[in-house]
Amino acid sequence: MRKLFVKTENYKRFTSAVNAVEQRGAAEAGMLLVHGEPGFGKTQVVSRWAAEVGAVHLRANVDWTPRYFLVELHKALGIEAQGRAEEMFQSALKVITASNLPLVIDEAEFTLHNKAQVLEKVRDFSDRAEVTVILVGMERIQSSISKHKQISGRIAQVVEFKAAPLADVAQACELLSEVAIAPDLVSEVHRLSGGRMREVLNIIAAVERVAKLNGHERVGLEHVQGVPLSHDWRTRTPLTAKPGKGKGEGR
Repeated sequence: MRKLFVKTENYKRFTSAVNAVEQRGAAEAGMLLVHGEPGFGKTQVVSRWAAEVGAVHLRANVDWTPRYFLVELHKALGIEAQGRAEEMFQSALKVITASNLPLVIDEAEFTLHNKAQVLEKVRDFSDRAEVTVILVGMERIQSSISKHKQISGRIAQVVEFKAAPLADVAQACELLSEVAIAPDLVSEVHRLSGGRMREVLNIIAAVERVAKLNGHERVGLEHVQGVPLSHDWRTRTPLTAKPGKGKGEGR
């Protein structure tokens, strides 16, 4: 599979929201919340953006405390973590302010423990440095954050990642697959994946294996009948292509 990045509809909506936050009127409203079900590409899209702009990218842990967060932040900034918590905050703030680095927190649910102490510390950086802060979490994180008015009032944009449309899946198949995938099979990839880009990538890899095994340069629906292309984790059963399916029909 080719190592390329597919600019999906979710990516376009995310970057549009980032631009809106960066052009905000109220300096303190510098947060962007990204949420959605697993597999819709949140981490991949945000990680790509963070790498492109040089953002500080952290993945929250279940046992994060404010000090633990500050230690991880110092590591990401490439500075030594030492002193009391307030001294660590000031040293990190100095670097972030001087470089105007955006801050990305993935698995942001873990910042909400103990009355959102860690997220309050993140808010402090947003307020003091006036940098863009992106919080990435699961579908329920918006309602959880709404309970903390001091934080939710800082969120200028919310982006919900949704299932990829057929056009996104077709683009992924064209750009990423090292073998040609026929339109009928593209539609089946869309159906089997449920629009989850993570599954789309797995299915493309499975199609490539079928092509390599059988010497196909172009793979259509007829070539993968009965071949497990994906896996339903809920029922623990393999998912196979079915004739006559496509055009985004339900699983």
